[in-house]
Amino acid sequence: MTDNLTGVWDGTYVQSQIGMVTFLATLIDSGGALGGNVTEPCILPGCLVGGTHNASIAGHRSGSAVSFIKRYEPSGCGYDTVFYEGVVNADATEIDGRWRLPGLSGTFLMVRSTKPAQSIATEERTKEPAR
Repeated sequence: MTDNLTGVWDGTYVQSQIGMVTFLATLIDSGGALGGNVTEPCILPGCLVGGTHNASIAGHRSGSAVSFIKRYEPSGCGYDTVFYEGVVNADATEIDGRWRLPGLSGTFLMVRSTKPAQSIATEERTKEPAR
C-alpha cells in the first residue's frame, strides 16, 4: 500500500431520507496527518450558501485506517461537524467507511481521481457562476 493519500478524491455519501450525495475532496497526507478540503452540493431546499458547501478536513491515517473530521465553513443549513472513519484498500485508490453525526450516520466511499488536481481545480472554477 502507498504511504500517501495526497490527491483528489471523488466521493459519495448516503444519508437516510435524502439518498446519495456526491462530493469532491482534496486530501493532503503529511506523514499520516490528513488535511484538505471538500466541496459538495447543498441538498436542502432553499439552501442559503449558493448551492455549494465548502468544508475543511482534519484527521489521520494509520496503516489502512483513516479517520477525519469534516467541518463545514460556514456552518449552516443544519451542517457543522461530521466524523468519518474508513479503511483504505491495498492500492490506496478507495476509502470506504461510515460517517456520523449525533443521532445520524451513513456510509461513504471515496475513489482516487485519475485526473491531476490542477485540471480538476480548473474545471471547478469554470463551473462557478460569473460574479
